[in-house]
Amino acid sequence: QVQLVESGGGLVQPGGSLRLSCAASGSIFGINAMGWYRQVIGKELELVARISGGSTNYADSVKGRFTISRDNAKNTVYLQMNSLKPEDTAVYYCNAFHFGINYWGKGTLVTISS
Repeated sequence: QVQLVESGGGLVQPGGSLRLSCAASGSIFGINAMGWYRQVIGKELELVARISGGSTNYADSVKGRFTISRDNAKNTVYLQMNSLKPEDTAVYYCNAFHFGINYWGKGTLVTISS
């Protein structure tokens, strides 16, 4: 079992920045990939960014603005979000893919509004 706890969400003005954190605990040795997804009410879950080994990939809508990183010593993955736009407003979920199973955090709300 893997437990994921997100933090760092909140309200920020357009153009601002936020850093989300996801702390992993439990049977985390050898987690293959971790990532961030987001969901707007009434819409499908969307991949935002993913990191696996030394590789990263991003949704086109966030390329150049968001950066995913991972601190293996702290068992934590981060999402640095810059130049935030109102359309980035969503609940952001941390994901870990481990031995064929997807694990999810409970989510953290990010609201971009003036």
